[in-house]
Amino acid sequence: MARPNNNGIVWAKSITGGEPMQPRNMNWVVAGKRYRTDTATLIAHDSYWNGHNWEQGGRNIFLFKTPKGNFFAQHQTLLPGEFDKITPLDTNEAISLYQSLPKKEVPFGVAFPCVKVEDA
Repeated sequence: MARPNNNGIVWAKSITGGEPMQPRNMNWVVAGKRYRTDTATLIAHDSYWNGHNWEQGGRNIFLFKTPKGNFFAQHQTLLPGEFDKITPLDTNEAISLYQSLPKKEVPFGVAFPCVKVEDA
């Protein structure tokens, strides 16, 4: 049975019976700022069925935007010796990551409303 995460997104079960890696509730403090997945909006990720598994080599990245407009990436791993972490991102880093992640939960213009895009 599919179940929603804390952002209301429903994650489907895999056809092999497993479930996709989902964002975990995390609190992470960096340089005096608290980054919380339970209050931020998930805007993009790479948790998708690639024909073999959901975990893309044992790792997934979830891009979030805080209520104050800051961006961060939640890095999750299933690999031994590695640990989950949150990395703050500036706007340009967030845009670059957004463009590289295959699953968009929020359109570009909504995720980055202050960015004016023009032809090169």
